[in-house]
Amino acid sequence: MDRGDRSNPVVVYLPPFRYHAPSTLEEALTALEAHLPDAKILAGGQSLLPLMSLGLARPPVLIDVNGLPGLDGVAETDGGLRIGALTRHHTLETDALVRERCPILAEAAALIGNIRVRHRGTIGGSLAHADPAAELPLVITALGGTIEVQGPAGSREVGADRFFQGYLATDLAPGEILTGVRVPALGGSTGYGLAELVRRAGDFAIVAAAACVTLDGARRCVRASLALGGVGPRPSLIPSAEALLVGRGLSSRLIGEVADAVPEEIEPESDIHASAEYRRAMARVMARRALQQAAARAGGLPPARA
Repeated sequence: MDRGDRSNPVVVYLPPFRYHAPSTLEEALTALEAHLPDAKILAGGQSLLPLMSLGLARPPVLIDVNGLPGLDGVAETDGGLRIGALTRHHTLETDALVRERCPILAEAAALIGNIRVRHRGTIGGSLAHADPAAELPLVITALGGTIEVQGPAGSREVGADRFFQGYLATDLAPGEILTGVRVPALGGSTGYGLAELVRRAGDFAIVAAAACVTLDGARRCVRASLALGGVGPRPSLIPSAEALLVGRGLSSRLIGEVADAVPEEIEPESDIHASAEYRRAMARVMARRALQQAAARAGGLPPARA
């Protein structure tokens, strides 16, 4: 059937579930605790509903948090941004404050799915779902972001390096809800880069890399981070990148050294999309591209030729 033929719509049947639409965060937490361990939070639904339609997820209770006040929007905080969990990908892509203060987030959001997905999907949903090939978990890891969580015992904050624990697994405890994320602002001396290998625009990445570098007045690197996605059960920080870059002037040769070390620091698996060997090879390529882009934006290298 032609997907554009509206005369023959596709009918999707979901398994039965009970639906709750709380009006406050406290009500949502109470409902979640009452229906543990199988209740699921419904925000954008761009991951949960497809899983339900395929029969891969059958939660007996859905708790819709879309109507909760205070869980969306972007605000400036000391040294960075605070982004509510219900903030849509389209907002990240277009918000003036995000584009000015942390543009790598806007760039990452623009790569997600298609315009329909970006209008419904939320940053909180993407982080809580924790797909290791997704753009936002990767970028939040590279930025050293902090995840805000609230549960029966109160609120807490978790660094992104500890929040993502495995494939579709996070530090969220039963009864907790992700409420927001904090990221540092990228100043004029900080450059960022994002590179991904995809089969088609909007697909999950086969391999992706996100990098940030900060230079001092002498154009020496004083801070660096490199994270890889699609090469393991969670976004992978590459410790050698910081060790090799910090304290040195950036050059294409140095960036090549950093990229060459990447395959030894990851443990990708083979699947229907790519072999582990191919992922190792492409991790090196994506790391080099992301770092070159970051270095050029920081003023440490001339822009790469198209």
